[in-house]
Amino acid sequence: MSKLLTNVANEIRRRDYSYRTEQAYLGWIKRFVMFNNKIHPLQIPEKKVVEFLNHLVNDKNVASSTQNQALCAIAFLYKQVLKKPLGILEELTYSKKYKTLPVVLTRAEVRKIVQHLQGAAKLMVQLMYGTGLRISECQRLRVLDVDFGNALIQVRNGKGRKDRITLLPNSLEEALSIQIKKVEHLHQKDMLNGQSNVPMPKALSVKYPNAAKQLKWQYVFPSRKIATDPRTGQQVRYHQSGQWVNRKIAEAVLKARIQKKVSAHTFQHSFATQLLQSGYDIRTVQELLGHKDVQTTMIYTHVLNKGTNYIKSPVDVL
Repeated sequence: MSKLLTNVANEIRRRDYSYRTEQAYLGWIKRFVMFNNKIHPLQIPEKKVVEFLNHLVNDKNVASSTQNQALCAIAFLYKQVLKKPLGILEELTYSKKYKTLPVVLTRAEVRKIVQHLQGAAKLMVQLMYGTGLRISECQRLRVLDVDFGNALIQVRNGKGRKDRITLLPNSLEEALSIQIKKVEHLHQKDMLNGQSNVPMPKALSVKYPNAAKQLKWQYVFPSRKIATDPRTGQQVRYHQSGQWVNRKIAEAVLKARIQKKVSAHTFQHSFATQLLQSGYDIRTVQELLGHKDVQTTMIYTHVLNKGTNYIKSPVDVL
């Protein structure tokens, strides 16, 4: 199995997929092979693929997104690595996909949560709420992505693996400038210790081999520790982890006594909803969020329509 997984990993890296995608695909392929008693996938009939995916739904009760990820991993294995694409998977039971409305915070609730945050966690939450950045986009923000002169933030490899531009709030310019000064100080310290590398996009690391040592390519929110890059084996300084940010948010939500299910993604939902509340065009919001289809952005209009100003309750006019 190790040779098979190595081939899968090499193909994923050749296509420049993220490390998280690589780990997820390898995990599902391992489970698929183990489910079929370690038989090589070329010897596994397609009905066994269906059996495995149905097992996830019927026995493991996984969500539709989880089943879809498993299917994508197995389809990638057969099409891109084994060069034997899967046919139509008849009798496949799809996990039921539930449509849920996003949780949205009021301005007062966001204010309370931010008051219980400090340092990098506070600034990251303010950026997600003030710019519509996803947590992963905020984590991967680099120094050169912040354009103070034009009050813009460049989002690289965002949703749909596309770049886009979003606004830089005036109220956050000073805090971001101070944060970048901290990054510069940390980078100088790393340079003195001979540990100045930062993970780089594959193409750029080849084209500009020394770019990883430059300040402009450093993460705006770097990790506190130097770590080993699992792909290259180099000692690098990653960005802050999403788990750390969400843990800080959870602590702040508890202290603020907010009785809603809040995560980092909630602040992006709140950004979009409150822009629409302020009268901004839905196409503008779509572009800021990087949605491919305006229908994705339309979900925030449903949140608006459920607000207290949409329907007058009969009890209010008694």
